[in-house]
Amino acid sequence: MFLAYEALADLPMKQATVTTPLATMQAPTVDGSAVVFVSILRAGNGMLDGMLEALPTARAGHIGLYRDPQTHRPVEYYCKLPQDTALCNIIVVDPMLATGHSAIAAISKLKVLKPPAIKFICLLAAPEGITTFSAAHPDVPIITASIDQKLNEHCYIVPGLGDAGDRLYGTK
Repeated sequence: MFLAYEALADLPMKQATVTTPLATMQAPTVDGSAVVFVSILRAGNGMLDGMLEALPTARAGHIGLYRDPQTHRPVEYYCKLPQDTALCNIIVVDPMLATGHSAIAAISKLKVLKPPAIKFICLLAAPEGITTFSAAHPDVPIITASIDQKLNEHCYIVPGLGDAGDRLYGTK
């Protein structure tokens, strides 16, 4: 949820009526109807509730990708987005940016829509993933809580957290 605040900080604001215990007032708020959080399945769903808690009026979309174990390249198996996603600021969520290939694939798919802005949020990133992602999408900011040391020979982040999807859902 804290990363959501960082991602939302520079989005356009609108005036909304807020009722406090003492008075009613106009206050600037982020227009949640103009934001779509896109979760990269399945691990991104572990972050999605926190994003929606920070901005409850936002909507959610999903892009299903898995990493081919031999090539370490993403394979898409699902995509479902709100109808007017092209008109919204898109914030893509995935817990880890390892090689960067899944994030690149998701962002490339979303850029076809020509939305006003796209951002990428992750909990952990590897330097190699940041370099690869930034070369492919230099206009898309990465918001992360931590940059770890490196990728190992299996393209996992070190020290990392292991496979986020497996940890979230108890699979192996």
